Amino acid sequence: MSQFPKPKFLDPATPPHILTLILLASLSPLSMNFFLPSLPSMSEHFQTSPAVLGLSIGIFLASSAIFQIVVGPLLDHFGRRPIVLWSLIVFILVTLMVPFVTTTTAFLILRALQAAAAACIVTSRAIIRDTTTSAAESSQRISYVTMGMAVAPMLGLSLAGFIDSWFGWQANFWILGCTGAFVLIICYFDQAETLKAKGASFKEQMRQYPELLRSHRFWGYCLSSALGSGAFFAFLGGAPFVGSELFNLPPQNLGLYIGTTAFGYFLGNYLSGRYSIQVGIDMMVYLGLIIAVFAMSCSLMISFLGHGSAVSFFGLMAFAAVGNGLTMPNAAAGMMSVRPRLAGTASGFGGSITIAGGAALSAAATTMLGPNSTETPLVFLMWLSVSGGLLCILYVRRSNKKLILFEPN
Repeated sequence: MSQFPKPKFLDPATPPHILTLILLASLSPLSMNFFLPSLPSMSEHFQTSPAVLGLSIGIFLASSAIFQIVVGPLLDHFGRRPIVLWSLIVFILVTLMVPFVTTTTAFLILRALQAAAAACIVTSRAIIRDTTTSAAESSQRISYVTMGMAVAPMLGLSLAGFIDSWFGWQANFWILGCTGAFVLIICYFDQAETLKAKGASFKEQMRQYPELLRSHRFWGYCLSSALGSGAFFAFLGGAPFVGSELFNLPPQNLGLYIGTTAFGYFLGNYLSGRYSIQVGIDMMVYLGLIIAVFAMSCSLMISFLGHGSAVSFFGLMAFAAVGNGLTMPNAAAGMMSVRPRLAGTASGFGGSITIAGGAALSAAATTMLGPNSTETPLVFLMWLSVSGGLLCILYVRRSNKKLILFEPN
């Protein structure tokens, strides 16, 4: 049984309420892609191409990876509450500066700093690990948190195109900054500290990373997560070009089409929360990747035969997102279960590897699409990514069945 009392919303004497964890985890994915429908109007403002501004997704992801490497040990040393509050303050200030910039370089720099919101995802997962007693229970709660956070980018993308057409692209960042301020207020009054014992110094925490790096189980979960979600990050890098340039979707419709992937992820998270304890985290990761590989195989075949359309491209990606919703929370719980006393460090480092891989795939997707290209190279890249993730979890499951002891747990 957990040593913590039952969470009560806005009660500083209890652990954070599930709603607070959802808000924390939602801010980073919302800020990552909220502006995508505004790329055409932003390109006119900055006098550059949508493809160049699309690189800001890869920059955001790369910066998120760096933030998570540093934040993980800080969470285990200073605690969950102070780190997330300061990260939110940085996010708010940077976001509110974006509407005032006039150059592409300044925008890309602010996007890199905006990734401070990534600390919120790491923190929410570490808090869940603090307040649960098993990996399966952690996975269940992470699933419900990520199910809730899937709604934010889904609604955000659907609204961002309309906001852009009504008030201009700057309004999207004003709204995003105000959202960050709202989350900060909720966290200040609801987020009690869940780290019971202060960890080692930051330098000593960083020295403990090799302990994770020697764990085959950790790498199995980590790479399954990174490659399994890689298709989604590649999709984010290439979908604006594919939707607007190849399928001629207006900003409003582009936002709605991209938002369907969040709906698929939402459904996958629900199924994960419902069945992770009964099925087990390894099997859930495996099933999620099977679904993603099947969806991307169908999409690749349709695209290769020259029958690709907005419905097939975005619809099958939404189906793959169901698999991603099964994979991500269970892989995250698996990473933190390898060394429970290093939950923050494992969450940060594992998230960093996932985000770094996503940044590389997002950048690759952006650069491989040009004026005369089709969606086929992007779909093939996404298929390679999820297939690699499936091979990783198959290796872990096969090793476990043979009772090969990777490391003591």
